[in-house]
Amino acid sequence: MPTILPDPILQTARVELRILPDEFTVCQITDSRDICFEEEFVFVGKTDDELSLVCRTTVVPTGIIVRDDGWRTIKIQGVLDFSLCGILAGIASILADARISIFAVSTYNTDYILLKKENLKAAERVLHENGYSFN
Repeated sequence: MPTILPDPILQTARVELRILPDEFTVCQITDSRDICFEEEFVFVGKTDDELSLVCRTTVVPTGIIVRDDGWRTIKIQGVLDFSLCGILAGIASILADARISIFAVSTYNTDYILLKKENLKAAERVLHENGYSFN
């Protein structure tokens, strides 16, 4: 008889989530020198095409090309080992099924799911219904 491994998406339901208290802004900027790296949450992405920044709305620097305000953030609690599969995908799939768009940011330790503030309560409800807990 073959061994049946647990569904990795079902394993993600054991992951604890936390809603961060602040509103965030996603933007493109012209220069990284104005970024306040002393802030708790600053995510920078640079490619050959752009320089992007995600930060608390209250600390958006000057030199903005375009900005999109009104984002809230759900943090996946704890340190996620690189060998884990499907954690972000499981959450993203649940939210996509509920027609909630996300913007994800990953760090070395964990993942953050940004969504528009008007979708936060619905996201919390649907994730809770699918076994996720919030602290």
